[in-house]
Amino acid sequence: MTTSTVHIEHAPATGETRRGRLSRSAGFWAIAASMAILTAFSTAPSPLYGLYRRQDHLSSITITVVYAVFAAGVVTSLLLVGHVSDWYGRRTVLLPALLTGLVAALIFATSTSLPALFAGRVLTGLALGAATATAGAYLTDLDSGPNGVPTRRSQIVSTVANVGGLAVGPLAAGLLATYVPSLPRLIYFTFAALLVLALAATWRSPEVRSLPTPRPRYRPQRLAIPGTARAQFSAALTGDFLVFTVYGVFAGLASAFLSGPLHRSSPALAGLTVFIAFGVGALTQVTTATWPLRRLLALGIPVLIVGLTVIVTAAWVHPPSLAFFLTGAALVGVGSGSIFRSMLSVVISTAPPNERAAALALFFVVGYVGLSVPVVGAGIALQYVTFKVILLTFAILVAAGVLIASPLLLRLSTKN
Repeated sequence: MTTSTVHIEHAPATGETRRGRLSRSAGFWAIAASMAILTAFSTAPSPLYGLYRRQDHLSSITITVVYAVFAAGVVTSLLLVGHVSDWYGRRTVLLPALLTGLVAALIFATSTSLPALFAGRVLTGLALGAATATAGAYLTDLDSGPNGVPTRRSQIVSTVANVGGLAVGPLAAGLLATYVPSLPRLIYFTFAALLVLALAATWRSPEVRSLPTPRPRYRPQRLAIPGTARAQFSAALTGDFLVFTVYGVFAGLASAFLSGPLHRSSPALAGLTVFIAFGVGALTQVTTATWPLRRLLALGIPVLIVGLTVIVTAAWVHPPSLAFFLTGAALVGVGSGSIFRSMLSVVISTAPPNERAAALALFFVVGYVGLSVPVVGAGIALQYVTFKVILLTFAILVAAGVLIASPLLLRLSTKN
């Protein structure tokens, strides 16, 4: 029997930068900005669905399907390519992902027909799925210490680039659609320009991680928890699913609630609502950067449940309350942001460096399933029951899931 030898391609040392490449520090911020741009672009259409529905006479079920194909694109891309940057390099995966996002932006900028809407959202999902785990692993590589241990800064910046980008996209799109209505596609031309800059910045960023030679044979991402720290990963995936389920409500249903029960069809208001939920979540992650895991969960779990209660109250009082809805969005942002950061930190800190992108890919596969499946189900259910019944059912199920998972999550916090 013969044995094969695995050689390692060594990346430049920490202080060494190839000609034309950015330094590690500059590359770190370039990748963070690129990821924020792509995530912002991915949620930018959220406050515009009401406009599409009125202009093109689209039904609510059609809008739900558009949302579903985006989520399907994310999960498919995560499964197929979200992990391969561990073998082929971070830039090798991130550059095509950003280019795919640019193509999607140009499609949206030139047409708002239903086929264009489907094509643009599918491509956006594919781009985001490929980039999400890759960029998170890239940031960790660029900011790790000499022994490869992830820094707290890389964890915070990674979560803020994800959640902060998700917050900014709908707000920017909603404001432009409301106050510059003569140029309805300006937001997509803007994102196209930003994605070009992101491509240039990523191209110049250094690849600092050693790569295996020969490359492993390609295979899709296996939906299996890494062999190390199984209990920690299981707990992290549970919290991850629940948090993304809550975020999905604001990405997919906030506009429907505002234009339905509240009779407020302003894209700016719809964008503001999503911005509050995601933006407060990002701010929470920054302001609690030094908190231990147990303290984060002690904040996140009860505040998330209170926020869901306030949101349900907003729908059930007569007349429905915008103030309650926005307050609930802020509380949900605090709770979700706390839980999300703690779960992502667990995954980044426990995954071996050569499995980091694969672990993050699994983390985000579970998250985006939580982001999409419940919202698609709610969109279908809207054909048969009222919005407030759907919101009440959703809040009960998520709160029950959080309470059931709490012992598992709190046991996890005692080990970190």
